[in-house]
Amino acid sequence: MSEPARLHPSTETVRPSAAPGPLRDWLAAMRSVAAADARPAEAPPPEPEIENVEIKAPSWAPRLVVPPRAEMQDDDLSEIMAENMMLKAKLRLEAERRDELQILLAQEIRELRGHIHEEMAKLDDLRAERDLWMARCEALAQPLFQPKR
Repeated sequence: MSEPARLHPSTETVRPSAAPGPLRDWLAAMRSVAAADARPAEAPPPEPEIENVEIKAPSWAPRLVVPPRAEMQDDDLSEIMAENMMLKAKLRLEAERRDELQILLAQEIRELRGHIHEEMAKLDDLRAERDLWMARCEALAQPLFQPKR
């Protein structure tokens, strides 16, 4: 740390009302235990008044970091892993269903194309027959429309 940083006090101030609840409770409990040790044993200790306890905050206080419990992490991790496995299984099932649907759709499309091909062949046969009958009709009607000699 550089020299100027060590010489200047921190500008952060901690207000007594901003002290965390468990710390305030702990301080009140410690004061009540200290007061009980100073008094004779026959008198019951009075209830500590948490709201009236004033905490003098130092200009700097270390940040308290509570490490997470290992079993909570393991439970959370196992729960996430189980959910991940379940989602992967669902994704695999959906992919299989999609593949089955694509196969069914491809088969239906092939059948429809075959049916359309058959219908178009029938239509071509009908057109050929129509053309034949039109030619026959024209041949039969031709003498009717020729001028008489």
